[in-house]
Order: sequence, then structure tokens, then C-alpha cells
Amino acid sequence: MSRSGNPASSRRDRRQRRGGPPSGHAEGAIIIFAKAPVPGAVKTRMCPPLAPDEAASLHGSLVMDAVERTRSLRGFDVFLACTPGTDHPFFQTLAARYRIRLCDQVGEDLGQRMDHALSAILARGYAHALLVGTDIPNLSAHHYQHAKALLQDTDVVLGPTKDGGYYLVGAKHPVPALFADIPWSTGGVLSHSQARAEQAGLVVGLLDPERDLDTFDDVRALWREETGSGKKTVSTRTSNVLHTLIQRHGNASPA
Repeated sequence: MSRSGNPASSRRDRRQRRGGPPSGHAEGAIIIFAKAPVPGAVKTRMCPPLAPDEAASLHGSLVMDAVERTRSLRGFDVFLACTPGTDHPFFQTLAARYRIRLCDQVGEDLGQRMDHALSAILARGYAHALLVGTDIPNLSAHHYQHAKALLQDTDVVLGPTKDGGYYLVGAKHPVPALFADIPWSTGGVLSHSQARAEQAGLVVGLLDPERDLDTFDDVRALWREETGSGKKTVSTRTSNVLHTLIQRHGNASPA
């Protein structure tokens, strides 16, 4: 191009030829997997002792936390992968409030849906993509930046949960082998995923393990940590929800 051409356009063209993100995109993407807070469809392992609407209230707060905690990040575009669909009023409200991008979850099981989401987002030209759930209320910018750093020297990064699953999966290219034949919703998710990665010749990096909120015992444990350590790790909104649930059901026996 001659010197009379558009220098900025020329730089964008060179960046795209080097495999960088498309014009107008950040380098990386974050994909938040979320269900709409429909009573009876979310946090069912907490019911009882929780009523379905209480479980839905907690879940909705956690989804909002996950979105809000990405707002200060630089270098990432954020997508909310929705079920049952992007047209649900809850997701439409989040899109309007936070200007977040919405996309549908596509696939028959969790593995297919995660594989599709990562592959579709990476196909847009991002250098890396991080997919997270909404069950880790203290997920912070540090987790995302650590995952991004690990991906410089690995193919895949996983964030283990203390019950044998994982709360984050990141990759620089599609990794369908990672999601095949995994016993989802069991304590063997992480170990099986690591085995699939090894079989496929993928190098895996691990984040620090975190506690996710699957059962009411998890809620109790989180509340003890919040009130005992003096360190505030959850939002004021979620803290208020937890306080209410503990007041109502704190002495309930495990189901």
C-alpha cells in the first residue's frame, strides 16, 4: 500500500494475517455458560431444604455476579451462552444492562454444548477463549488472567473444583476430544478430561482448585468462610441471599 493509504487499516490487515483477532475484537473471549433462573430447573440438588424459588433466586444472583466480574477485564470480549435460549427475559435484561453478547447453547449434552461454544467463538478469530460456569461466586479477574498466562505454554487450561469437576476450561483452538465420553455431573469429570487430553496429545495447565455451589452444604461452607475470614469474596447481593437462606435453613439436615 502506498503512503497515501489508510495506515490504521493497514495495521489491522497485518494483524489479521498474523492470526490476531478480527478488527474490532479483543484478543480473547470469555464465554459464561448460564441457565435462566427458572424455579425447578436450577440448583435442584439444593432442594430440599431450599424451595425451588429460593434456589432460583440464588442462581440468578450468581449469574449476575459472573457477568459483573468480567466488566473490569481488558483484552476480552464477553459472551453469555444461554439456555433455554437468548430470548428469555432474564438474558435480554442482562444484555441491555451490561451490553453483553448473547448466544445459544447448542448440543445434546454438556460436552457437546461446551465444544460447540468454544469452537464457534474461536472461529471468529480470537486467539484464545475461556469458558466458565456460574457456580464459583468468588471467580475474579485473577482467575482469567492466570488462565490466559497458562495458555501461552499449554493447549488447554482447566480450573478444578474440589468435588472433582472443573469451573473453567480454556483453549487456543478447538479441542473436541476433551469433551468426548466424559461422565458429566460426577466426581470423575476432571480426571477423565485430563485423560482425554493426554490421549489427544494436549498439554494441560491447571488453575487453583475452588469450591463450587452445588449443594446446600456448599452454601453453609461458603457462608462460614465469608463470616469467619473477614474477607468479602461475594457480591453484596449474593451475600444477602446467602444470609437469608442460612437464616431460614441453616439448621436443616442434609437431604
